[in-house]
Amino acid sequence: MTGFDELLDGRRLSPVQRRIAHYLGEHLEEAIFLSSVELAERAGVSQPSVTRFAVVLGFAGYPELRQALRPLVLGGAPEGSQESVLRGAVDREIRNLTVVRDRLGSLPLKELGEALAATEPLPVLGLRVSAGLATTFAYYTRRIHPDVRLLTHGGSELTDGLHAARRAGAEWLVAVVLPRYPTEVIHALQYAEKLGYRVAVICDRPDFPAEVVLDAPVGDRLVFDSHAAPLALAMALVEAMADAAPLRTQARLEEYERMTDETGTFSTGDLS
Repeated sequence: MTGFDELLDGRRLSPVQRRIAHYLGEHLEEAIFLSSVELAERAGVSQPSVTRFAVVLGFAGYPELRQALRPLVLGGAPEGSQESVLRGAVDREIRNLTVVRDRLGSLPLKELGEALAATEPLPVLGLRVSAGLATTFAYYTRRIHPDVRLLTHGGSELTDGLHAARRAGAEWLVAVVLPRYPTEVIHALQYAEKLGYRVAVICDRPDFPAEVVLDAPVGDRLVFDSHAAPLALAMALVEAMADAAPLRTQARLEEYERMTDETGTFSTGDLS
C-alpha cells in the first residue's frame, strides 16, 4: 500500500471525492504543485469539493493535504520543516517560470510592446500587493519611454490620474492585478474602458476581463504569494517596448547614463 493509499484507507468517499482521489493517484507528481482551483479543473470537480476532500482525509484544508503529499513524491527534508517549506516554494517558482518560458511564443508581446511604445502618456496601474510590480515595471519603462504615469493610490486620486492621462492622449493602460484582487481595481478598469482606454493586464488568470492579458502563475507555497513569474513576464514586456523603438531607446538610455555619471547617482567604488 502506497502512502497515498494509506491516507485513503478506511475513508468513506463520495463519488465526487473518488474522482479527486483517482486523479491524485494517477497524477501525484504533477498534482503536488497544483492549487486547489487547478486540481479542481483537472479532476472535473468544483474547488469547494477539493477542500471538502482534504477535510475528509483529516486535514484543515487543501494546502495541508498538498504539503503532506509532497514527501511521497519528492522525499528530502522532513515535511513541515522550514527547509521543506522553502524548497517547495522555490520548486513552485521554478515551475512557474518554466510555464512562462514555454508560452513566450504564444503571447502577444511584440504587438503589445509596439502599441505601448507608441502611446503617450502611458499610465501604469497597480493597487495593494500589485503596487510593487507596477512600480518596478514603471521604473524601467521610464528609462525608455518619455511619459510613464504610475497609479498606485486608490480613491479619487486614481480616478483623477486615469482621467488626466486620457485627456493628455493616453490610449493604453497597463494594469498589474495579482491576488487577492481588490474590488477597487476592477471598478477602475471598468471606468478606464468607459473613458476609451485599451487595457492590458499582467495577472495570474488567463480569463481576466481585459483586451490583452499576459498571465503568469504566482507562487502560493508560503504565507504570502511570491511573484517571480509575473515579474519575468513584465520585464519581457519592457524588452518588447524597447525593441519597438530602438533609436529612442538607445538615445534615452545614453542620456540616462550621462545623467547618472554627472550626478554620481550610483556608487562605483567599494561597497564595504
